[in-house]
Amino acid sequence: MADVDRRRIESAVTELLLAIGEDPGRDGLESTPQRVAEAYAEFFGGVGADPLEHLRETIPTGSPDAVGQLTGETVIVRDIAFRSVCEHHLLPFVGVAHIAYIPGDAVVGLGRLPRVVDTLASRPQVQERLTEQIAGAIDEGLAPRGVLVVLDASHQCVTTRGARQTASSTVTVASRGDLRSGSARSDVIALIGAGVQGRS
Repeated sequence: MADVDRRRIESAVTELLLAIGEDPGRDGLESTPQRVAEAYAEFFGGVGADPLEHLRETIPTGSPDAVGQLTGETVIVRDIAFRSVCEHHLLPFVGVAHIAYIPGDAVVGLGRLPRVVDTLASRPQVQERLTEQIAGAIDEGLAPRGVLVVLDASHQCVTTRGARQTASSTVTVASRGDLRSGSARSDVIALIGAGVQGRS
């Protein structure tokens, strides 16, 4: 968890409760400042963390350990669940990430990609930037021939306030290299979409 200042968070939450006219000492609220501090330590555990740490150990695409001795086939990991916190209202947004990359000289263990997503999502964010940061980290950490990242998320700042569009979600896309355009990009997007449609 992040090295946050829990005491300051607790004091801020107490002040917030007072500001809305509540009694922070009443039953049900007396432990709320501590609970919020613990939650914030989890929500913002990625602040200051380096997502590239998860991509340090790679497997050369031509080695026996690389299944099928990969020579440029696309790797797609769909439905990586994530949660983040919108920096505008400090309300959560939750969804799934789909990551595709065309390997260059190396691949990475599939479990590493969700860790990259979680590290970057665990900080105050906007979805558009988060999508770009995930694509950028994979591009920098693996030097692939192409990267495509799609995020599909529901934002509480949209579903629970303002317009209250409870059924809406936001889709963002970021790409690099050979997956910026062309048939390879279309094929990857179709494969991601087929997985989504198959569960609906």
